[in-house]
Amino acid sequence: MRNRRWKHRPEGSNWGDYGEDDQLGRLNLITAEKVLQGIAEVRDGKTFCLSLPLDHPGGCALNPNRHPPVLRPTLRQGGVNFNFRMGNLQPGGPDVVCDDLAILHLQYSTQWDSLAHVGALFDVDGNGVPRPVYYNGYAADEHIHGPQHPDDAGVQARMRSESTSQAGALGIERMAETGVQGRAALIDLHAHLGPARTLVGYDSLMRVLEADRVEIERGDIVCLHTGFADAVLAMGRQPDAKTLTERCAVLDGRDGKLLQWITDSELAAIAADNYAVEAYPAAGGDACCAALPLHQHCLFKLGVHLGELWHLGPLAAYLRRQARYRFFLTAPPLRLPGAVGSPLTPVATV
Repeated sequence: MRNRRWKHRPEGSNWGDYGEDDQLGRLNLITAEKVLQGIAEVRDGKTFCLSLPLDHPGGCALNPNRHPPVLRPTLRQGGVNFNFRMGNLQPGGPDVVCDDLAILHLQYSTQWDSLAHVGALFDVDGNGVPRPVYYNGYAADEHIHGPQHPDDAGVQARMRSESTSQAGALGIERMAETGVQGRAALIDLHAHLGPARTLVGYDSLMRVLEADRVEIERGDIVCLHTGFADAVLAMGRQPDAKTLTERCAVLDGRDGKLLQWITDSELAAIAADNYAVEAYPAAGGDACCAALPLHQHCLFKLGVHLGELWHLGPLAAYLRRQARYRFFLTAPPLRLPGAVGSPLTPVATV
């Protein structure tokens, strides 16, 4: 198999399987039938908000490159457009209005990763020269553009009317356009492994699935409850990074059997309530190994979107009381063209 963007695809990848120009990856498996399966899981008509408040975790302890959101009023006729009395424009009018803007680090809190979030150096041309590429062979600088000067990046970036970076392919808007609705399955790692830091490989995961009689089927969205988001909330926007690195279950991205299960299960996407889904940086491996092997396997090879810092605690408790694990999930990101990640407010309906 060859493609105009690549002659060789990574071992174990599905590049080209959904079409030469595919930008959705495993979201292709969320068919109309899967949406109907999800709707069939709605029995009680009860909904759960699966997003943290977007000003959580608070500070920059979890990631020094990502900062809390900033809310500011817009300007109106040189003044502050907040509690603005419209009578200033139309004498005697009763209207009072507020209007604001947000400065967001798109992957600060509850988020989806787009397929342009993580790529790898890979010899797509078969000439012995690895190039930086992303899912389905979309190339850095050709399809995924970014600025070269620090003045055009970060919180101190020069104000411009146009964007300085652009995922011309694989942007988060591709995910948003699908609606991201379907059947989801919750795996309650916290219920079985407790609050301690636990590296979860294939064998551990299979024991949890067997104990709770959880079956993951083609096109399901998998949600992992570890208790991490609840720990973040309890810290009241003052997270203790050392404490959090010692808390809750994380997937072992170095476990080849676990990665193969992700491939074989044909799950559509993975969302977790923790930071990074997997242990970061991954333990072991040599100098040429990925620091985020599960990210590389999912985003780069398979086109499996990853969600992080979802608030799954209340939903997990409810499902456990009901002896259930499946639910209907609605989880579209922002339809922001060119972005490589996005905050969202996922909703579970049970």
